[in-house]
Amino acid sequence: MHIVYKSEATRGAHWQRWLAEHAPDVQLHIWPDVGDAEQVELLVAWQPPEDVMATFPNLKALLSVGAGADQFDLSQLPPDLPVVRMIEPGLTQGMVEYVTFAVLGLHRDMPRYFQQQRAATWQTHPIRTANQRRVGVMGLGELGQASLQQLVSLGFECAGWSRTPRELEGVRCWHGAEQLAEFLAHSDILVCLLPLTDNTRGLLNSELFAQLPAGAALVQVGRGPQLNHDDLLTSLASGQLSAAVIDVTDPEPLPPEHPFWQHPAIWLTPHIASQTQTDSAVAALLDNLRRYQRGEPMVGLIDRNRGY
Repeated sequence: MHIVYKSEATRGAHWQRWLAEHAPDVQLHIWPDVGDAEQVELLVAWQPPEDVMATFPNLKALLSVGAGADQFDLSQLPPDLPVVRMIEPGLTQGMVEYVTFAVLGLHRDMPRYFQQQRAATWQTHPIRTANQRRVGVMGLGELGQASLQQLVSLGFECAGWSRTPRELEGVRCWHGAEQLAEFLAHSDILVCLLPLTDNTRGLLNSELFAQLPAGAALVQVGRGPQLNHDDLLTSLASGQLSAAVIDVTDPEPLPPEHPFWQHPAIWLTPHIASQTQTDSAVAALLDNLRRYQRGEPMVGLIDRNRGY
């Protein structure tokens, strides 16, 4: 089987060596080397080449190297071409770690204490226990469920919201647009793990922030275009929001003059919440390759109608 990898070259070289040892029947070519393009059945990429089917006339599936597939312009891909996002333990564990760090930091007022440190101010504030803090996670896919499982174990009162109904142990779940306001009203710390769709683009705005409890905090680890920057700044200035941890922005990186860089109530990280881990990801890739060879559905196959 011939596949092409089109993404970060160092990782691709590692995958190539790993597959040569563990799956010698799989020929992995690293872009721009594609071997015999007519033999290529699968493309693993962050961004495919323009007119991908002209480049690979016998392509059977497009696989993302990341947890999402919203970076692909689906309108430019054949409607019957399967698109698969990466689901692997390293990605999930990384997101669980980041969300836990962010929630704990906000729960324990770390942004305020860091502001006090810069001002040389020694002042304590009341401490709330985890069971007195309500954490709401928007997006109950693989990453959202794993993050909630960890937060429940720490004693937080946890809630989840998704497009369709879900049931999770220890988590109160809401779904659909009609239940969003009630979910938001029960979220002292809001974590966004939603995929980017037409419905979620610009969703994190003043209207949504106003439905959170006064002084709530935001953790944005979904997709950059979901957040209205001006509305976040306005909500922080009014006190409707107390702090925010932002890992994804639009654009990336932000320009040097952007107010997020110096804002005392914003922690900003450069899209590092969760990254594909080389060894666990190539093992997950091989599992999907074997599923493909057996004619079984691949893990992470997206629903074109939903976009994820």
